[in-house]
Amino acid sequence: MKKLVFLVSICLSLLVTNSFAEQKKGLNVVLTAADAQTQQMAMVLSMMTLKQGKEVNMTLCSKAGDLAVIGMESEVLKPMNKSPKMMLQAIMQKGAKVEICPLYLPNAGKDVSVLIEGITVAKPPKVAEQLLNSDFTTLSY
Repeated sequence: MKKLVFLVSICLSLLVTNSFAEQKKGLNVVLTAADAQTQQMAMVLSMMTLKQGKEVNMTLCSKAGDLAVIGMESEVLKPMNKSPKMMLQAIMQKGAKVEICPLYLPNAGKDVSVLIEGITVAKPPKVAEQLLNSDFTTLSY
């Protein structure tokens, strides 16, 4: 079953990245899932998009917000032997813009001091504007 999920995810990533590679400016990703495999798929598709020379805007909400917190670890997954958090940091190094939902920190009893360097608090009007931008494809997990 895991192999099937992996193969389907790879095929989906190729279809998604190839179908808008020439037409779109990039990808908006809204990630709320707590599941490590789902988080990893969001990271893989984001990386593939960046490798196509496109932009990635990611907003982390709910349990996915834990990925933005210093010291909170995430599960290492095969076949890459990387965690979603490791992949998050890699996409940020490649230029992805990553923001945390403004509801996450106060509801988790945290403040901006716990965020990984480079992650900022999202401003809902800006996120809405980006999500409505037809030059970007939006994926939500």
